[in-house]
Amino acid sequence: MREILKLNNLSKDYGIKGFKTRVLNNISLSVEEGEFLSIMGPSGAGKTTLLNLLSTLDKPSKGEIFLDGIDLTKVKNKELSNIRKDKIGFIFQDYSLLDNMTLMDNIALPLALGRKRTKEIEQKVNKIADIFGLTEHLKKYPYELSGGQKQRGAAARALITRPKVIFADEPTGALDSKSSTDLLECLKRVNEENNATIIMVTHDAFCASYSKKVYLLSDGEIKCQINKGNDRKEFYGKIIDLLATLGGAK
Repeated sequence: MREILKLNNLSKDYGIKGFKTRVLNNISLSVEEGEFLSIMGPSGAGKTTLLNLLSTLDKPSKGEIFLDGIDLTKVKNKELSNIRKDKIGFIFQDYSLLDNMTLMDNIALPLALGRKRTKEIEQKVNKIADIFGLTEHLKKYPYELSGGQKQRGAAARALITRPKVIFADEPTGALDSKSSTDLLECLKRVNEENNATIIMVTHDAFCASYSKKVYLLSDGEIKCQINKGNDRKEFYGKIIDLLATLGGAK
C-alpha cells in the first residue's frame, strides 16, 4: 500500500505569546491509500482541529503534513487552493448544497468548475448517483430532499473528482439512524470498491464501526489505535469499551 498522508510531530497552539493553549501535541501518523479511519475522543480533545489541519483549512504551529508527497506546511495559498480542488474532498455535517441548483448540478459542480466535458460530467454523476442511491432524485432541488438524501448528495459531490483523501466531519450528526446507516454503507462501498481514502471525525461509536481503524485522541495526543478485524459488531463493542475508559466520546 502507498502512503498518502503523513504527519510528523504536528502541534497546534491558540492564543498569544504568554497565553497560549496547546490543542494538539506532537502528533505523528501515517495513512495509507485506501484506508478508512475514524478519529474519536472526548470534547476538547482536538478532533476537529486535527481534521482542519489535515484538510488545509488551518495551519499547524509546528510540524509537517505531507499529502501525496507534498509538504502542505510549505505550500503557498494559490497552490494550496489547487491541492484542495484536485486532491481533497470534504463532507460536512450541514450538507452545504446550493439551494438554487438541482442535486445533479450540485454533484457535478466540482467537475464543471474543472471545465470537464458535459458528456463526461453526466456519465460520472450518473455513476456516483447510482452508488449513493440518488438516481431518481437528480432533478430535484435540495428543499425537495430528505436530510439523508442531502448528505448522500454532499458525499457524492465530495467523491466525484476521485480525490486522494476524503475528510468527513461528523457526517451523520444531523441524520436519523436509518439515514446514517445508508450513508455509512455508501462510504464503505466507495472505500472498498474504489479504494477511496476516508478520514472521519465522529463521536458516534456506531459510525466509527464502519471504518477499518479508530484512533483515540485525548488531551491533544493520540492515545491508542484499534483495528477492525472481520466483524463490525465486535469492533463496535471494542470501541464502546475503549471510550468508556475515557469517560465517553462527547
